[in-house]
Amino acid sequence: MQRLKITINGLVQGVGFRPFVYGLARELDLGGWICNTSQGVMIEVQGYPRQLAQFLQRLSQDKPPHSRLDRLTTQVFEPVSLPEPFTIRPSQGTADPSAFVLPDLATCSPCLQDLWDPHNRRHRYPFTNCTHCGPRYSIIHNLPYDRPRTTLAQFSLCPQCQGEYEDPGDRRFHAQPNACAQCGPRLEFWRSGDEQPQAMAEEALQRAIDHLRQGQIIAVKGLGGFQLMVAAHQEEAVQRLRQRKQRPHKPLAVMFPDLPILEQYCDVSPAEAHLLQSAAAPIVLLTRRRDSPTLDPNRASNRAGNLAPSLAPDNPNLGVMLPTTPLHHLLLRDYGLPLVATSGNVSGDPLCWQTADALVCLGSIADGFLSHDRPIARPVDDSIVRVVAGEPLVLRRARGYAPLPLTVTSTGFNPPTTALLALGGHFKNTLALYHQGQVILSPHLGNLDSLRSRDRVQETLETLQRLYNFQPQALACDAHPDYGSSQMAQSLARILAPDPAQPLPLFPVQHHYAHVRAVMAEQQIPGPVLGVVWDGLGYGLDGQLWGGEFLRVIPGAAAPGFERVAHWRSFPLPGGDRTAREPRRSALGLLFSLGLVSRDRPTLPPTLAPYFSPAELHLLLQTLDRHLYCPATTSMGRLFDGVSALLGLCPPVTSFEGQGAMAVEFAAQRSDTESTYPWGIDRPDQGPWILDWEPLVRSLLADLAQGVAVETMARCFHNSLIQSMGCVAQRVGLETVVLGGGCFQNRLLLETAIPALRSEGFRTHWSQQFPPNDGGLALGQVAAVLPWLTN
Repeated sequence: MQRLKITINGLVQGVGFRPFVYGLARELDLGGWICNTSQGVMIEVQGYPRQLAQFLQRLSQDKPPHSRLDRLTTQVFEPVSLPEPFTIRPSQGTADPSAFVLPDLATCSPCLQDLWDPHNRRHRYPFTNCTHCGPRYSIIHNLPYDRPRTTLAQFSLCPQCQGEYEDPGDRRFHAQPNACAQCGPRLEFWRSGDEQPQAMAEEALQRAIDHLRQGQIIAVKGLGGFQLMVAAHQEEAVQRLRQRKQRPHKPLAVMFPDLPILEQYCDVSPAEAHLLQSAAAPIVLLTRRRDSPTLDPNRASNRAGNLAPSLAPDNPNLGVMLPTTPLHHLLLRDYGLPLVATSGNVSGDPLCWQTADALVCLGSIADGFLSHDRPIARPVDDSIVRVVAGEPLVLRRARGYAPLPLTVTSTGFNPPTTALLALGGHFKNTLALYHQGQVILSPHLGNLDSLRSRDRVQETLETLQRLYNFQPQALACDAHPDYGSSQMAQSLARILAPDPAQPLPLFPVQHHYAHVRAVMAEQQIPGPVLGVVWDGLGYGLDGQLWGGEFLRVIPGAAAPGFERVAHWRSFPLPGGDRTAREPRRSALGLLFSLGLVSRDRPTLPPTLAPYFSPAELHLLLQTLDRHLYCPATTSMGRLFDGVSALLGLCPPVTSFEGQGAMAVEFAAQRSDTESTYPWGIDRPDQGPWILDWEPLVRSLLADLAQGVAVETMARCFHNSLIQSMGCVAQRVGLETVVLGGGCFQNRLLLETAIPALRSEGFRTHWSQQFPPNDGGLALGQVAAVLPWLTN
């Protein structure tokens, strides 16, 4: 006989791994034990060599679906004379946690069966869960993952739940959030200003449904925070939500009761259906069906028409999701029709996640609150995903995905042992920890314009530090000195240092280089690569605002880590940051650069003229003439905005960044022309190639004057951009091309660029599991700095 000590690191807590090992060992008649540790799990197992070999093989082969074994080490010991039957021992905590926390998981099929079975004791219980589903990241306080270290610690298990928890044959064996109506959390219905809930349990649920049927707005406490919900078929109700939330145009997500109903309103591919029904259960961007039927009026007490037009104005897509928790399943089945499900926050502020806070902050928006008494340890927003080129493209990484780790592969350097913290960017902020060879990316935290948002970043950092006993030894941030994240990094370098007089090393990383490095880290690309990085704005090495970049990245290169081999021609942005919400200003900057408009000649194209009053136009042309607050940019995002305004596709002032660029994409999708506009390329003084948009814009203006269809012009614009990628790639001569930055959220641009580049012989990579927008910057910052730490 032999006795093995097995140590496993990876995703092995909160996934039913201990019950699986217990059952496997008992099946093979092996003695020993398993326990959670701060590093993962530890197993001691005794038996004959053939049994042990089978045990090791099946550990990996038959492991639970949500588990992941990153490292498995085995030591051989002398067997004990009387081995004990295999058991699960209490967890062992240590001072150096390295186990990983699982994301929250959508309700599994067996738990749904319990929910709908009138003979089951969990019939209609809104918090049912098991080892395969339910809350994880949003309830855990510390590792190892055991009930006393979660927000469920305050709920003592009743005898029946305790029996399930201790029964190796039950799927709730060691399910830490296990609960039922007798011993677990309860629903509550509140109105703003209440000191006590007005209703509890089933009555609370029905009260919320009554409010929804009356067209009222309900704030619902889900897994990781509050969602604002309203009837998706009532236009007046949706408009009321938009007005109160101060969100006039940005699309709203819709939760459907089930997939068959959803398929009546959107085209759903097998890949998209898989995402919707996965354990992550994200919001998925789908194409609306043109022949969508009228909603069945018999499924609700009020008559229902089509989905409200204002859900996603002028947008052929719809962000949709299926119920993610038992509470959502009950709510959607009882209501019977789709509901808007948007983040529970005032625009610009972070997600509300505590009932007392929500009653105050959302009191001016919601007519009622469907809450519960299960505390949330930390907020988590919904993830957003779309399928591009047949693969998932994560646009916002949060519930269901974060904080799953990414193993960093090293090429040309030894992985450092330095604990590294990356602060990400100012917009769509996330944090990243480099910890024992893994990168742990926080969930989406949002923009850092408000103090509440920056407080949320600080809270998240403290959470991750506590969970992993993480003490940074170096920091990374964006190179832009005015980003909120960069300012926080400067402060944290002193605060987190053992001696504040000697701050921790801080490495600024150029914005677009971080975008390239993020894709390289995710896709495990060693390099060299040509990075095509197109986005809104990023601080360049020359102090200008970059955004239409081609970067050569060579492994092991010293800081800054790349060579800028090409970029689009710059143009002025009158008013600077204001251009992000006013595409008309980008258009004016383009026309001014072409000499087509000036103070002496203030004549604009017919599509653009209504966007300015005479006084506004005079003032802006004056600032352009004098070069006052008109920073130059190479931004592709601002070029998209300018084209959007020239084509008359967007309002003078948009309500969210990217609104103009999206309008160009949607117009282009309605055309199948393969024509392109001319554009220039030159290499002055043997420096970077400069791509000139002037011939393109002049041709577009000529077509505009001749009455060419807007859809045709938008498609020609896209085709020209794709042509430019291949042209630069041929000149640079690297086999691998990486596409990154927020512009590659544009499905048409990405799906057309990939085959075009591949047809020219280039291996083409893009983000899939991490956002191509600024939500992936922290990952890229870590990947950029690791070689510098080693060297």
